[in-house]
Amino acid sequence: MTSKRLAPNERPVFPKRAIITAGMPYGNKSLHFGHVGGMFIHADIFARFLRDRIGKENVIFLSGTDCYGSPVMESYRRLQETGYKGTLEEYVLTNHRSQRKTLDNYGISLDFFGASAIGEAGEIHKRISARIFHTLYQNGYLKKMSIPQFYDEEKRMFLNGRQVTGKCPIPECTSDKAYADECSLGHQFLPSELIDPVSSLSNKRPVLKNVENWYFDLEYCIPMVKEYNDFLRKSTNTRKYQLETVEEFLKKPLLYVPRKYIEDLSELSQKLPPHRLTDEPKKPSVVFAFENLDDRDRAKSVLEAENIHYTSGKTLVPFRLSGNVAWGVPFPECEGLRDLTFWVWPESLWAPVSFTLAYLRGQGKEEDLSRWWYDDDAEVYQFIGEDNIYFYAIAQTGLFTGLQIPKGEKPEMGKIHLTHITANRHLLYMDAKAGSSSAIKPPMADELLAHYTKDQLRMHFMSLGLSSKSVSFKPQVFMAEADSTDTDAVLKDGNLITNVFNRLIRSCLYAIQSNYGGKIPKDEVSEPIRLLAGKAVLAYERHMYNHDFHRVSYTLDEFIRSVNKHWVNNVKAADAAGDAGLRRQLVSDCLYACKIMAILIHPIAPEGCEMFREYLRLGEELWDWKHILDPVSCYIADIGKHELKHLEPRVDFFKKHASQLAELQTI
Repeated sequence: MTSKRLAPNERPVFPKRAIITAGMPYGNKSLHFGHVGGMFIHADIFARFLRDRIGKENVIFLSGTDCYGSPVMESYRRLQETGYKGTLEEYVLTNHRSQRKTLDNYGISLDFFGASAIGEAGEIHKRISARIFHTLYQNGYLKKMSIPQFYDEEKRMFLNGRQVTGKCPIPECTSDKAYADECSLGHQFLPSELIDPVSSLSNKRPVLKNVENWYFDLEYCIPMVKEYNDFLRKSTNTRKYQLETVEEFLKKPLLYVPRKYIEDLSELSQKLPPHRLTDEPKKPSVVFAFENLDDRDRAKSVLEAENIHYTSGKTLVPFRLSGNVAWGVPFPECEGLRDLTFWVWPESLWAPVSFTLAYLRGQGKEEDLSRWWYDDDAEVYQFIGEDNIYFYAIAQTGLFTGLQIPKGEKPEMGKIHLTHITANRHLLYMDAKAGSSSAIKPPMADELLAHYTKDQLRMHFMSLGLSSKSVSFKPQVFMAEADSTDTDAVLKDGNLITNVFNRLIRSCLYAIQSNYGGKIPKDEVSEPIRLLAGKAVLAYERHMYNHDFHRVSYTLDEFIRSVNKHWVNNVKAADAAGDAGLRRQLVSDCLYACKIMAILIHPIAPEGCEMFREYLRLGEELWDWKHILDPVSCYIADIGKHELKHLEPRVDFFKKHASQLAELQTI
C-alpha cells in the first residue's frame, strides 16, 4: 500500500498496520538539535497519531544507532589520540545510550531503539545482512568489480571513506565537504572522480589502487526507479521536491567539458564513444551524454589522454555492498572474495528490518515480520533528511525491488512492496547549515531543554514547514544580544498550548466546578461549534496523512483561537445578562471542543492531554478516533452521576519552563 493523493475534502484511509522509522544517527556522537527537530519529532508525532487513529497494537515505531561506517571509525581514532582507552564497541555503546536518553528527554516514544552492532539486534542484523546478500546474488543483481580505492603511501594503508576529503565533482554542487565516494549532500561518485583528494592521516594526496568488491547493479535499475518515481508522481502524495531530486539522478551518464579546454569540438566528438552532444553557446561547458557508464568511462580515458579537464553529471553508479574495513557486518565469502564487511550505507537501509525482527522476537511474534513489511494492508513510513534521498529513495528502491523480483523480470512497480519516504528539508541554525562537521556548531539537543520545555520545542519544530523548504532555527536564548528580537519563535509557537489552550481548559473546568457541582452539563452542542470542530478534524487528518506538519500547526491554531474567542465573547455576555442557559450552552460547547483539541494535540504534547483526560475521569478510549466528533457523554454511562476531578487554582496542564516562570516573577 502506498499513500495515495487525496481528492478535495476526501477523508484519508490509513493502513491496518504501520511501521514508522526515523533515520539512524551515527554511533560517533550525541544528538544535536537537527537530529531531533529535523526528523525524530515529526516521526514521533506521526507514530503517536497512528496509535490513536488505528490502534497502538497496530503501530511499531523504531530506530537505532548506526554503529558501523567510516565516520565512527575516524571519530574513535581521533579520540584514541587524546588518550581514550575504551574499545570501539564501548565507544559506540556509550553514544547509543546517550542518544536514547536524549530521545527519551524529548518524549520520542520509540517501541524499539536498537544498535546495529550491539546485543541481540546486532546478531539479528548480521543474519539478515547475509540473507539479503544471498537473495540479491541469486536474483542476479550483484557483480564483482575492481574499482580504485584510496591508499596512503606514507601510512601504508587503504583509507576508509571519511579519511579522504576533497571537492565534489558534481557540477554546481554546494557541498562544504566531499569524501572518498560521496559528498555531504549525498551525491555519489567513483573515488577516481573526487577533486583534489587529501588523506586525513598524512595530509598528503593518496594514490588509487584497484580493490575488488561486490556491487549492486544500480545502473540496471534506472528504468525501474524511473517507473516508480513516475507512479509516485501521478498516484501518491509523495513530496514534489523529493521526486524532482530523484529525477536528477536518472539522467544518462554525462560529462561536462569546459569550452576553454576544447580546440576543435568536432574532432573531439569523433574520438568519443557514441553520445549525444549538447552545445549551448551561452553555457561555459559542452555536455556529452552517453548510453551507459562503460561508454562514459571510455570517454573519460580519451579526455584524460588529451589532458582535457571534465566533470561528471549526476547518474546512478554501481552501489558498493562490501568493503575492507574491519569494523563492519561480516560479508559472506563468495566466489573467492573473503574477509570483507558490508559497506555501512546498504546495511543501514535494511537495519529497520533487523530491528523489526528483534522487536517482534521480544513480543514472541517473530513469524509476523512479513505481515509488517510485505503485506498489502501494511505501510512502512520512513522519515529522513533531504541529504539521504539518494540512499532511501533510489538505492533502497533498487535493492528492495531486487529482493522481490529476479533480474530480467519486469516488475510492476506500483505493486512492489516499498516504503513511503518522507524527506524533510534542511533545518538550518541561525540561517546557516549546521552539522557536526560545519563551521557553525549547533547546540546539542539536550542544551535546549535547559531553556525550553519539550512541548514548546515539539510545537515549534512541527510548525517550521520542512516539507517544502529549508528553515532556520533561531532560539532567542542562543542569539547574540545585537541580533535578538522581541519575540522568541519557540515561545510563540508553544504559547498556543501553554497560554491559550491551557486557559480554555481551566476556564471550562472551573466553570463546571463553580456552577454545576463538578458535573458536565447535559446540553446538546451547538451546530456552529460542531461544524467548526468537524472542519478542523478533517483538515488535521488530511495534513497528518500528507505529513504536512506545519499545516497541522495552522489548523490547531485556528481552531483553538476561534473557540477561545467564542468563550471570551460569550462568557461576558452571559455574566452581564445573568443568562444561565447561555452559560450552560457555552460550557457544553467549549468542553466538547476541548475534548477534540486534546485528541488532536495528544500526539504532539501528550502529557498535558493525559492530565486533561484524568481530570475528565475518562479512560484511554478518549483517544480513539472512532468517537472524535461525539460528545463527552458518549464515554460516560450515567453523565448525571459523573463528577470531574477537582481542579485547584493555578494548575497548568501545559507548563512553561522554570526559567520562563522565574523571568515572569521578576517583571
